[in-house]
Amino acid sequence: MDALETRELRYFVAVAEELHFGRAAERLGMAQPPLSRAIQQLERRLGVRLLKRNRRGVSLTGAGEMLLHEGRAALDATTAAARRTRRAGGADGPGGTRNRLVLAVKAGASHELLHKLLDAYGTEPDAAEVEVLPSGTCEQEGMLRDGRADVALMHAPFNSLAGFDSEELMTEGQIAVLPAGHPLASQRTLSVAEVSDIPDLPLARWSRHGTYPPGPGPEIHDQTQLAQLIALGRTVAVYPDSARAWLWAEHTAVPLTDAPPVVTHIAWPAHSTSPALAALIRTATGL
Repeated sequence: MDALETRELRYFVAVAEELHFGRAAERLGMAQPPLSRAIQQLERRLGVRLLKRNRRGVSLTGAGEMLLHEGRAALDATTAAARRTRRAGGADGPGGTRNRLVLAVKAGASHELLHKLLDAYGTEPDAAEVEVLPSGTCEQEGMLRDGRADVALMHAPFNSLAGFDSEELMTEGQIAVLPAGHPLASQRTLSVAEVSDIPDLPLARWSRHGTYPPGPGPEIHDQTQLAQLIALGRTVAVYPDSARAWLWAEHTAVPLTDAPPVVTHIAWPAHSTSPALAALIRTATGL
């Protein structure tokens, strides 16, 4: 049989991510023996080995790597279907609210564009309620895939638009955000190399797909933390030029001469048929 059950995919993805049956069983809230049997049964049904088991532990075969990739996408799709269905059904019950769209945005970016979009869309007849969901770097992709968001403002080259429909909205340069009292804050421009190698001011590190890039800079969890650490002279950050809107008096923005331009897109799931979402996209592209 070619069909796979959601339960089987959840079991396999847990084992493939943990590479340890005991930890996977604990994560799933079940005993290890039935989990092992379920994975063996899945391998027999598919007719391929998914895992290599030996004394050193568990590793993925080529087929296992493929199922991990496809399984994650499938589980995200089923979760997204449930989340978006609940949002769409919110207006159906007695006293239900109007339709609601969740818009994922990178915290601190495209501030002016976002204001214009929300104001313009709010004047549309039968406009849906828009919930703005701030995120960290590159989190918008995952929010769209698993249904936490219906639409997102994405920034190339930092975000991947693969698998989404999108429209380009604006292009801008990049800036270094430094403590106002730092010697480099007086420069008219800086290069990426200069900002990347400041001995007393390491680059801030945002989580990308659940992991932090290596480096001495602080791990950043939210926009307020970043703003405070910059003001205290503990880090520097690189942002699109539109981030000037959230800077404090203790910050200075210096343009980067050789950073690639940042292109802001509005992106949404390719299969979407939501009239409310279509109206929001029309408003965005008409700004």
